[in-house]
Amino acid sequence: MDPYSNPFAPGAGCTPPELAGRDDIFDEAAVACGRAARGRNARPMMLLGLRGTGKTVLLQEIAKRSRQKDCLVTFAEASEGKPLAHLLYPEMRETLIALSNSEQSGELAKKGFHALKSFASVCRIRTREWEAGIDPSDVSGPAASGDLQRDLADLFKLLGNAAQSAGKVWVLLIDEVQYLQNNDLSALIVVMHQVAQLSLPIVFVGAGLPQIARLAGEARSCAERQFHFNEIGNLSAEDAEKAVRKPLEEEKASITQKAMAELFSGTQGYPFFLQAWAFHAWNIAEGPAITEADIAASCRKTIGDLDSGFFRVRFDRLSKTEIRFVEAMASLGDGPYAIGKIAEVLKKQPRSLGPTRASIMEKGMIYAPRYGELDFTVPLFADFMRRRNPDGAAE
Repeated sequence: MDPYSNPFAPGAGCTPPELAGRDDIFDEAAVACGRAARGRNARPMMLLGLRGTGKTVLLQEIAKRSRQKDCLVTFAEASEGKPLAHLLYPEMRETLIALSNSEQSGELAKKGFHALKSFASVCRIRTREWEAGIDPSDVSGPAASGDLQRDLADLFKLLGNAAQSAGKVWVLLIDEVQYLQNNDLSALIVVMHQVAQLSLPIVFVGAGLPQIARLAGEARSCAERQFHFNEIGNLSAEDAEKAVRKPLEEEKASITQKAMAELFSGTQGYPFFLQAWAFHAWNIAEGPAITEADIAASCRKTIGDLDSGFFRVRFDRLSKTEIRFVEAMASLGDGPYAIGKIAEVLKKQPRSLGPTRASIMEKGMIYAPRYGELDFTVPLFADFMRRRNPDGAAE
């Protein structure tokens, strides 16, 4: 079929043509925005899931729908080693600029700007004002204590009051939350709790790997009551079929029932893999229907692309010791994996695996679904490791 008309989008963070099976997430976010606009408590959300389940796409769609409702939207992505203060500063600045243009909130936005400059100075955030000669030791007033939790609370309150005055809702979206340092995550949790108590029009939606629930709980014991943790997993057979069949029908094409069954079985319903395989099947198929033979013929190309891209970029971050560790995991079959069993494969004591395990977890490759167990954060990564090393774990 015509590759120029291929409807599928197998790119990182690329929105698929049909967002099937996620309506409950969009409905919850819409309700939160509606409640915030009416001065009512809007419960913060956390989207938890493995790589390739579409968390970033969901955040982007929430951002799009929120803008359509005239909300002020901030989308930020946390990264390893980047402090929360540095992540949020430019986003808060842009939001205050938008609020300063409103006659109702202009004066409150100016107070927010003054506090933001103080915040930038005490946090050593390089800005034009600081480069012009503001002495961090001279700043005073809100957001100038040097305590992140206190200063962020000051800024969020000022920004929230300005938004409320303008009749706006500020929607703060943060991707890859697992990369936030413990103190930063703790501060964010406390600040959002204070925002909720004051019924300020601020809505927070975060997204990241499954360990966020544990990290949030370790950072603040109230996190499990404060946040709504939404697990973003693989699609059901019905939703997977909808995600594939509807885009095909819009292009006057189709897929046979047997082909769809094979596609679902091979991808296990994970959205990224579903898009990738359907993309290659379209390009191979003569059409107008994708057949079971097309799915089989496109299998090698799909796996090759995933191995050299999706899986490889994550594998290349691992050291030799870490590679042996994940090889041992994969040699045991599909997870979750008991740490004791991994130690047996590596012929080591379980306690000795602690530093390597922690290092791989920090890189976002594995997580602990339960005490004493580990699993990959990347779906089907064990299959990739077994293809790479069919003889089992290296000694």
